[in-house]
Amino acid sequence: MKSQDASPTLQDVAELSGVSTATVSRCLNAPEVVTERTRIKVMSAVEALGYSPNFGARAMATQRTNTIGAIIPTMENAVFARGLQAFQEELGTHKFNLMVASSSYQRELEVAQVRSLVARGADALLLIGHIRDPSIYPFLEAQRVPSLVTWTFDAENLKPSVGFNNRTAMSDMVREVLKLGHRRLAMITTPLERNDRAQGRLQGVRDAMVEFGLSPDELTVQQCTFGISHGATAFAELMERAADPTVVLCSSDVLAVGALRRARELGYDVPNDLSIVGFDDIELSQVTHPLLATVHVPHREMGIQSARTLVSHLVDGAPMKSLELKTTLRLRASLGPPPR
Repeated sequence: MKSQDASPTLQDVAELSGVSTATVSRCLNAPEVVTERTRIKVMSAVEALGYSPNFGARAMATQRTNTIGAIIPTMENAVFARGLQAFQEELGTHKFNLMVASSSYQRELEVAQVRSLVARGADALLLIGHIRDPSIYPFLEAQRVPSLVTWTFDAENLKPSVGFNNRTAMSDMVREVLKLGHRRLAMITTPLERNDRAQGRLQGVRDAMVEFGLSPDELTVQQCTFGISHGATAFAELMERAADPTVVLCSSDVLAVGALRRARELGYDVPNDLSIVGFDDIELSQVTHPLLATVHVPHREMGIQSARTLVSHLVDGAPMKSLELKTTLRLRASLGPPPR
């Protein structure tokens, strides 16, 4: 006799709905192949019994959990949230689930999270940027867990990635800044150490300066922790160090919003006295005063294409190929010509 405390089984659902266990399984895993009448009967039995599929047993049978892990640097950045939402939505269309962890930009923590997600059965991992503890990749190879990098693209890196060229994206924006006549540039950036996205954006600024005959040594750079308040503090500190810059370039919109706030508090009229530029094109950039000039990053497209790349590799064995996505410029009101 079955214990009253025992969890309902696939057989219980089959008996209550009057179909075979195979039909129940098809209804749960591929509902499009069963008739609507059968699907309604089975799902009614599932709800009545409180049945939940045994994913552990399924994983043993298929050698796959249909779960993908993602490790992002921080959950405080809306940029990652938008990309991950699209990533999860696309995974869902292929019946894959998502597990998320945040490394807080800490190298050792990312190592621990990689091991933890693999231990919990992640079939593959989505990682942000190329810079990390080198021990991670041999570990993943030994566990036969593939990984894909996003939020950056480097044609010379052998690790597959779906993302954009941070260096090129920033240099495109700075060319527009320089075409307006700006020659005294300054920059606020998140910490550069172990962050190839921030490093690429800084190098993009320097590339454009060289192209226009300026010395990169003349660029004043202020590093700060990610956050609006940190961007505001960094702006005040930068203005004390820099020689009257006419434009402040920020490595993210969040830092730029903080800079805009502090500029207003200090009496600057943006963009008449000073221009401020961001990077990311999060929704916040469209409600600032003035509207924030920024680089539009294809957040959702990165999420969608990353999901498709990983699922195709896991399900069909397709090789993972790097994919470069394009950024575009949003030349809004916070950027104007330098003051005369």
